[in-house]
Amino acid sequence: MPEGHSVRRLARQFGDVFLGEALAVSSPQGRFSGGAALLDGHTMVAAEAHGKHLFLHFDNSLVLHVHLGLYGAWSFGGDSTFAGASSIGAPRRVGEQEAFADGDDDGGAPYAGPPAPVGAVRVRLAGSHGWADLRGATTCETITAAEADAVLARLGPDPLRNLRGDAGRFAANVRTRKTPLAALLMDQKVIAGVGNVYRAEVLFRRRLDPLLPGTALPDNDARRLWRDIVAVMNDGVADGRIITTPPKYWALDGTTAAKAAAAGEPVPPRSAHFPHRDDVHFVYKRHGLPCRVCRTIVLMADLAGRNLYWCPYCQQPQA
Repeated sequence: MPEGHSVRRLARQFGDVFLGEALAVSSPQGRFSGGAALLDGHTMVAAEAHGKHLFLHFDNSLVLHVHLGLYGAWSFGGDSTFAGASSIGAPRRVGEQEAFADGDDDGGAPYAGPPAPVGAVRVRLAGSHGWADLRGATTCETITAAEADAVLARLGPDPLRNLRGDAGRFAANVRTRKTPLAALLMDQKVIAGVGNVYRAEVLFRRRLDPLLPGTALPDNDARRLWRDIVAVMNDGVADGRIITTPPKYWALDGTTAAKAAAAGEPVPPRSAHFPHRDDVHFVYKRHGLPCRVCRTIVLMADLAGRNLYWCPYCQQPQA
């Protein structure tokens, strides 16, 4: 499931390519015909994300609300002015693929609109220079602004918004529950946007026992945890992928990025290909491998239907 940084990038994508434009909205699959008709021909006036929820606002005070879930994905395409065309969602890709159709690619023919839909397209948004297709989403609905506010009211604070008071709200949400920290971080009513990767990684980075009850976490530690989540998720927005390890763990030509930089050697910028995917996480999907810090074997267990990864030494319960 795309985590909050991906949905934030997605909202930014919609703002970049569709904001202020009247859009043709349709449902090629047919399952969203009624909702699409309410938006067809109206102008998109705002695109925002909160956690894993996307809200596209139109000038008739209606909102397209989308939650991608495990299998949802948006794909974009258009002419050369449709900047940043990409596919975001499932199936997951490292990096984003562009799908331009301009004069350099098609023999000089002008943009003629979107191609015929491929697969079960729940909703298509089309403007004068490009289109966006949604497939497989858990939630796709046209709602009022008041209904959108009600959805937001049910969600915890979003680290990518990090509004005044959010750290305290998060700390209170955690410290009033006896549920294990690892489960609390996946509860979107506690904190919005954290998924399985960020959950495992931030608990390791803060050296927190994933099974520690929320009530046992001191307020200062809860606020430090919030700040770390804010930092790594903002990195995810910038990088387009989740990188939680520092350069000393990134392999580079027989050494590490940190050592190369210290020696004055060139180090590639963070990108879809660097650091290598084997180097970007501390514990996520590294079960059976030695911990990068202490060399203890990383463990995996099921917690509430999702795989949990942790180091039993670095994250051992505190006496």
